[in-house]
Amino acid sequence: MSQNRRCSSVASEFTCGARGVRLYEDETKLNQPPANDQQSASPQRPPAWRRPPGVAPGTWEYVHQRSIADHYDAFVADTPLCRLDMEIVERALGDAGDSTNSTILDLGCGSGRIAMELLRRGHHVVGVDLSQRMLELWVEKSVAAGFAQRVLPLRANLVELQCLADASVDHAVCMFSSLGMIQGRANRRQVLRHTQRVTRAGGRLILHVHHRWAAIWEPGGIGSLSRSGWGSMTRRDVDFGDSTYAYRGLSQMFLHRFSRREIHADLRLTGWTIDNTLAISLDGSRVLESTLAARFRAGGFFVIASKA
Repeated sequence: MSQNRRCSSVASEFTCGARGVRLYEDETKLNQPPANDQQSASPQRPPAWRRPPGVAPGTWEYVHQRSIADHYDAFVADTPLCRLDMEIVERALGDAGDSTNSTILDLGCGSGRIAMELLRRGHHVVGVDLSQRMLELWVEKSVAAGFAQRVLPLRANLVELQCLADASVDHAVCMFSSLGMIQGRANRRQVLRHTQRVTRAGGRLILHVHHRWAAIWEPGGIGSLSRSGWGSMTRRDVDFGDSTYAYRGLSQMFLHRFSRREIHADLRLTGWTIDNTLAISLDGSRVLESTLAARFRAGGFFVIASKA
């Protein structure tokens, strides 16, 4: 089976540095990403039946584009949402009584943008991403900052996290619409199920999603919504809110945008209790007032959920 179809470091139980709560199968690999697999700049696209579940063609190319990973930090540096989301995460963790020294699962951690901030605040971080290069960059930054003993990088498809033990992390974060990069509602729900399973009772999930109806305010957005709606009625592999778009040299980047009702339904179905939902502005710079009009014009939502 392809390495990308499963967690590449099989961690049925694991530890994060000296604070370990479980034992990792191979502790020599604990603070290292998997060995370099010679990723090419643009790998040959596999047939649909060979791609990992939930990974769209454009996403497959995205995670294998080394240049995207190498320039990712600079690309998002001025994005307002990347400043706001860490404020939300810090507040939600503080409200849960865990402002430091927790084990946090970062789903779609990328090059460690959120993970590094969590490490600076004293947390242990399990970072999951399908991009080998993104994980390498995060590890390099963590080592340089002296955080190596509190880092567990895991190359895996978010849909297939069977390798993580039940109740093995305190909290989880999934930022910058990483959940929306998963194709297929059943697959997105599977991500949420795995996250609920591996989070301890009382733990929180802090999640960001893009808002489906924000497309109305974008050039060509109404047409995009119409195509998505029609596709969802005529094709079994399309959900209302799916779209593909050009992104950093890729022609078919995939993103699913959620309605507020949809993400709430998916969270409840997978065992989460919704604590709070924050609507954010179209440019991602601020939290909006809690009104019906604000929800309609929201660019996205932060949802804070807990496990009973």
